[in-house]
Amino acid sequence: MSRVTNIRALAVDGGGTRCRVAARVGGETVSVETGSANASTDFNAAIHEVTRGLEQLAARISCPVGALVKVPAFVGLAGVTGEAVADRLRAELPFQHVRIADDRVAAVRGALGPHDGVVAHCGTGSFYAAQIGGAIRLAGGWGPVLGDEASAQWVGRTALQLTLEATDGRRDASPLTMQLLAKFDGADGIIRFAGKARPPEFGAIAPLVTHHAAQGDAISCHIMREGADKITHALDCLGWHPGLAVCLTGGIGPHFRSFLSEVLRSSVADRIGEPIDGAIALALEFAQELANERS
Repeated sequence: MSRVTNIRALAVDGGGTRCRVAARVGGETVSVETGSANASTDFNAAIHEVTRGLEQLAARISCPVGALVKVPAFVGLAGVTGEAVADRLRAELPFQHVRIADDRVAAVRGALGPHDGVVAHCGTGSFYAAQIGGAIRLAGGWGPVLGDEASAQWVGRTALQLTLEATDGRRDASPLTMQLLAKFDGADGIIRFAGKARPPEFGAIAPLVTHHAAQGDAISCHIMREGADKITHALDCLGWHPGLAVCLTGGIGPHFRSFLSEVLRSSVADRIGEPIDGAIALALEFAQELANERS
């Protein structure tokens, strides 16, 4: 039997790795997962993955797709760089009532809930954000060529760069640099790897850095301190002050905690939820706004 009358809102959280499509059914969130959905790098693929997710979700909750898309929806997708992209998505997606934003907005709301705070998200890429009085301000996230400081790919790439500096005598070697030279079969191997590596491949080196940093390796600690400095600068620019919660999210984000200043470290708090939780919360708020307009 269809549960469409109990569906309060729909949410989409799509990024370079996966796309999650969810419905709030009564007091329960039901979600499905499909593939990569970045509106800038592959617009048609993003549309396909969202549509595929809707079909899977409809089947899971025994609701026709045609009825499902009438429910108010919040769509957060990577690659929504402005209104032009959002308008294009709005024209192609089947939702009757939809609010579209960058996927970072849902990630911030998921991490902080409705509370004030700042976020340093350091996964394969990175971005920074502040949520103050319900308003979200974003910074960074400019990609691996021009930004993504303190991300896993930045950590891995920096580790290879400093390994090459150690090879030609500009830095003292360390256990990390020796392991990387062995792993890639010398400096020539590092150059060959770096010439074709994608961000996730650079990011795969980051766990070696965090492991050696925990052992006191000088170069690893230098990298982590530099990343922590970049986080500190970004959060200061976003208006962080003592007492305002700090969430370190992403795979490598929490590893920077011990390299932050004591005052910043004392404000670090666990995230409240996941990006899809944030997308659901924003969808419910959108649904309430529509209901208020009709009343």
